Amino acid sequence: MKIVVVIVTYNPGKWIEKCLNSLLLSTIEVEILIVDNNSTDGFQEIINSSYPQVEFIQCIKNFGFGAANNIGIKKAYDNSADFVFLLNQDAWVKSDTIEKLIFAQQNEPEFGIVSPIHLNGKGEDLDYNFSNYIIPSKCKGLYSDIYLNKVKSSIYLVNFVNAAGWLLSRKCIETVGGFNPSFFHYGEDDNYIERAHFHQFKVGVLATVVLFHDREERNSSFHFEDLQLIYKRRVILKASNPFNQFSFQSENKKLYKFAIKAIFSFRFKLVFKIISQIKTLNSLDKNAILNRRNESKKNNLTFLN
Repeated sequence: MKIVVVIVTYNPGKWIEKCLNSLLLSTIEVEILIVDNNSTDGFQEIINSSYPQVEFIQCIKNFGFGAANNIGIKKAYDNSADFVFLLNQDAWVKSDTIEKLIFAQQNEPEFGIVSPIHLNGKGEDLDYNFSNYIIPSKCKGLYSDIYLNKVKSSIYLVNFVNAAGWLLSRKCIETVGGFNPSFFHYGEDDNYIERAHFHQFKVGVLATVVLFHDREERNSSFHFEDLQLIYKRRVILKASNPFNQFSFQSENKKLYKFAIKAIFSFRFKLVFKIISQIKTLNSLDKNAILNRRNESKKNNLTFLN
């Protein structure tokens, strides 16, 4: 069995040794592939001097999270990987995490994506965002099982789990493909899960294993503060969802309608906000986004060829 761990990096010096050392202690043999998005912190020297067993791909620019992962996923797939484990640069695993994920997925192959429980970097609490993915309305039974100390060794079905640590089966990769290039950073994992569901794969969490994700003490990213970036990501998500029949023309008409209402109600701050959204909408490559949505409905190595 061949397992490849793909790690996309961008200035990962703070975490990379902890990340890699955790993988080298894995109870199942894994190959490690780093795809670097043109880092400038010099961490490449750490890889060259201390981790000769790690395969390293240096990108000439920052291609973004999804596109860089696609480089790694394609290389792993072409080299006959049975499983690909996507791991964030700021995350690390316990020694048995990957082996137990694989064992569970083999028992329940309808799950195309399986993730461990995500703890924070200190291992003292659940990662806050992850905790919202496993509430009872989104992950039946897990909260109760944790409280009653009867956690199952089988996979718990979830609607969504972020891609800080995803085990992808080969079948999932050759059916769903890679990440949609309409997304540069954030939103790509939401879209991938929508596409996995479209192709009849389940997504789940294995509650008997964990990873540590060191992100909660960092400042909020501008990707979640810039209103136009938020709107752009939301529109691309809607338009890229294979279950949707999204119309950019309808979205444009809706914005103009909102703007007119805001003008007549003297809500001028809202008017300027809507005008900015109209400009953002008009700047998108609409045909490319819709063509990619249609491509994602096909059963093949979409976005990896």
